[in-house]
Amino acid sequence: MIETKALYDCDVPYLKELFSSCEYPWELLPKIKDHVKKLISEGIEGFSELKSGVLIGKNVVISQYVTIEAPAVIGHNCILRPGAYLRGNVITGEDCVLGNSCEYKNCILLNKVQTPHYNYVGDSVLGNGAHLGAGTVCSNLKSDKKNVVIHGTEDHATGLRKVGAFLGDGADIGSGCVLNPGTVIGKNTSVYPLTPLRGVYGSDLIVKAQKEFVKKAE
Repeated sequence: MIETKALYDCDVPYLKELFSSCEYPWELLPKIKDHVKKLISEGIEGFSELKSGVLIGKNVVISQYVTIEAPAVIGHNCILRPGAYLRGNVITGEDCVLGNSCEYKNCILLNKVQTPHYNYVGDSVLGNGAHLGAGTVCSNLKSDKKNVVIHGTEDHATGLRKVGAFLGDGADIGSGCVLNPGTVIGKNTSVYPLTPLRGVYGSDLIVKAQKEFVKKAE
């Protein structure tokens, strides 16, 4: 349930090789910086340079008061709403919404990701069609500042101090949720609003509380 291939079907041409090289999704995080710099150096067909270190695809809408720090790659047809803050090492696929007053740092958003309102996405990977409700955050730093461990059926040491959340394709997180460092949400799983989560949750679930979830009906 926590392998990269189990969470994501990556069809983004400039991300396929990166995803296939990582058995687990947290292995992507330390590779984002070098990968985005490589993309900018080599260029991507159909992309143009917005400014030094920032590539954007076709039909990208950038509203007023958006801040984009290099390096970053923004895919075709994405919308960056007022107040969006990209702090560097951000890569998106196509048709994403980077919402008002949202912050992004060292993260990957695959195609059609929706983060519309007041979200924080740090050191995280959001799958195709994933959605964060208003005010939901991907917390990426433990209070004790120790390295993050993924707590599933067994523990996985990431060796990283900053790890956010990994949302599989189609994951839908309700408003006001806190995804604690190292949280993994499986494909097509939905989470009730105002739910703090920690650990690993499988695919096709409805999560009502940290330890309360049911399988979605067929």
